[in-house]
Amino acid sequence: MTVTRTKSLLAATFFSLALNNPAPAQAQLDKQTVTDAYVYLLGRAIVIRQEQTDLKEPGIAYNVIKYNPAGSADFVNPNLDVAYLEAWIAVDDNTPVLLEVPEVRGRYYTAQILDEWGDVITNINERNYPSHPFGKFALVAPGSKAKVPEDAVRIELHSHKAKLLGRVELKTDSAGAMALQKQFKLTPLGKPVVQPAAPMAPFGNKELIGVEIFENVDAVLASALDVSPIAAQMQAKVRDIGLQAKDAGQRQALDKLIKEEVAPQFLKYAVTKSGIFQNNWLGTLGTGNYGADYWKRSSANLVGLWANTNDEVIYFVGTRDADGQPLNGANDYVLEFPAANRPDAVVNAYWSVILLDVPDYRVVKNPLNRFNFNSDSGLKSEADGSLKILFASKPNAAVPESNWLPAPEGKGFTLTLRTYVPKDLVKRGEWFPPAIKRIK
Repeated sequence: MTVTRTKSLLAATFFSLALNNPAPAQAQLDKQTVTDAYVYLLGRAIVIRQEQTDLKEPGIAYNVIKYNPAGSADFVNPNLDVAYLEAWIAVDDNTPVLLEVPEVRGRYYTAQILDEWGDVITNINERNYPSHPFGKFALVAPGSKAKVPEDAVRIELHSHKAKLLGRVELKTDSAGAMALQKQFKLTPLGKPVVQPAAPMAPFGNKELIGVEIFENVDAVLASALDVSPIAAQMQAKVRDIGLQAKDAGQRQALDKLIKEEVAPQFLKYAVTKSGIFQNNWLGTLGTGNYGADYWKRSSANLVGLWANTNDEVIYFVGTRDADGQPLNGANDYVLEFPAANRPDAVVNAYWSVILLDVPDYRVVKNPLNRFNFNSDSGLKSEADGSLKILFASKPNAAVPESNWLPAPEGKGFTLTLRTYVPKDLVKRGEWFPPAIKRIK
């Protein structure tokens, strides 16, 4: 009887405690942690998506160069100034890959190599390798002890894969540039064991990936080393959210938070705050090597994957005129560079400007097949040495017709001005294109 009463008293006590101290509710999601983890991981997700996409193309494989046709304008945001080549490099601990770069004289060239997070490993050219600007370069895995040819420069990658982007300036001799393009060679020194692309659910640029980004986080993070100085703590946040995403209740709340708040916040940042604004141009300063700035890295991967370092190129993107109104082919616009502020004076290689429609970011078809201007376009200067460029659906007497880039009649468009091997004042953010003025 005494034992029964004791049990009853204990049960009553526990029941009372349960009423007054109910079991803790499901941990509430911390928006900042979710945002940090999501934006950080998105940069890697975009690269994985591109790897998956590239390897689906017929004839494309690891360590196989794709030689893109020079002057081809039938793709998004084309670069019509260079003969372009690309490849996915894959090595293992015992198997390097040999890259051969031809001798290029009198025109811009580079072999840009990036890691699987979008950071630039190196640019092979005469500026960075003055004692070996061409020839053989042995690309090896991190810490690899594999032997490489004695006449090759050894370059250690950040992981077992990398992206190669080669560019040779066309100038006025596209045939010569194409001949040089074909002389870039990529040869595995054996048969490397290649891991397939890391797992990642498909997604678009407007409708970004949701909670699915936190699936398989261990496999994704293990697939490529991140050289960011804050990689350890950021990956801890990613793994923490990955664990929460495995709970059905938390997963639903997490997906809602990402789609309704986190992704829209990031998209706004990527297109309005990821660079420096001046004269209604967005300058892509600080790209290529991002350090701790994973917001900028993920933004660059989204809006311009494989961004190069500012020593090689700085882009200026113009979508609005001097009055802050969106550019539209219903109007005529002029971009006027004063004699002392012309783009050719602020580059050590060349400059170019291209006009693209929106939202497709493709060139505007026109009878002239004129889509861009660059240093070799023979543009006419004004009597005082200034330079005017017209953007309009039809010629305008205010600007020489040779300086007219056709715009889509009654439709929106955007401009991208590229400065290759920019001078220091451009890299310091002290030079921007003038505001684009509407001709009234």
